[in-house]
Amino acid sequence: MKIVNVEVIPLTGATADGGWPQGHEPQENLHTLLEVSTDEGLSGVGSVYTSGALTAGALKLLWPLLDGETALEPERVTEKLRQATFWQGRGGAVEHAISGLDIALWDIFGKATKQPVSRLLGGNYRTSIKPYGSILFDEPDALRRRLEDTVAHGFRAIKLGWRPFGRRSRRFDELLVRTARDTVGERVELMVDAGGSEQFWPHGLNWARETAKMLADYDITWFEEPLPPDDLAGYIELTRQSPVPIAGGEVLTRRQSFMPWIEQRAVDIIQPDCTKNGGLSESRRIAWMAFDHNVQMVSHGWNTAVGLAADLQLAAAMPVARYVEYLTPTAYIEDLTVDPFRLGDDGCLQIPDRPGLGIELDPEKVERYRGELP
Repeated sequence: MKIVNVEVIPLTGATADGGWPQGHEPQENLHTLLEVSTDEGLSGVGSVYTSGALTAGALKLLWPLLDGETALEPERVTEKLRQATFWQGRGGAVEHAISGLDIALWDIFGKATKQPVSRLLGGNYRTSIKPYGSILFDEPDALRRRLEDTVAHGFRAIKLGWRPFGRRSRRFDELLVRTARDTVGERVELMVDAGGSEQFWPHGLNWARETAKMLADYDITWFEEPLPPDDLAGYIELTRQSPVPIAGGEVLTRRQSFMPWIEQRAVDIIQPDCTKNGGLSESRRIAWMAFDHNVQMVSHGWNTAVGLAADLQLAAAMPVARYVEYLTPTAYIEDLTVDPFRLGDDGCLQIPDRPGLGIELDPEKVERYRGELP
């Protein structure tokens, strides 16, 4: 079964606000789907957390290495792409494109063998998992309304991130966290994401340590990205001192980039994003490395339905997995599939057990959000 084509599908029209200081427009293209076709009629889909223009540019570089390759060996094929483009594409948009290709090839592999990807990744440790609704911080009254809506949709864990947290004062940060806890009560888990990967992040170890102490008073499950993503030494010291678990790693690509963070215990929770770090193949390696070092792995997923499906398959195949990230609300998750994702009464998602990623995209819905390539 040979690869004969890759279609690039930029998603626009319903792009969620990511919290960046420059603002956002729904027409902005931040997510791209890939459809890989084979000479035997099977196809698979992947998701890339990168614009269609950058993905298409990367594919021009990758296609001579991909054309005619087998569609049934995702790990070998994508490692070949990674090794062969090392001087032009180490990390960045090329690695992001490889990520989407890898996910699509796993989807094909599952369909060809009539198995869910989780079984091909090693086997199923669970059939359901708790998603945490991922939302942005806001002014207290708006935040309260957003939290009430998120709980009403069935989420029993919620992550609050980025602006205005960490951008005004310690007193205001505590007001936001207190508002959140008072709104959802004690039975809903809360996580806090400072968004330290924002450009020109102003805070260092002392701010992060004191903020972590405040978060502990409100039973926060973890503190994410409290420092800039290159401050390895700062993370090591913060993780050693913090009364709440420290999480990070969403901006890293390639398994080798994760090694020092795991081996030196720079975080309690490592967060690979399979739509940009190399795909399911790299995420599986990272997750097992984390497991062997007793570091928890929780997939980062500011995502699409395809990316969430990949995260669910990975979560099923890991010995220890407690959560998946679920960006909400977003049409790119909730309005692309034939059968929508649904939370159970226990706040958990069933992990699809159909062949491949276990989801079916609705062609008409995909067309609704398909953007133009430059």
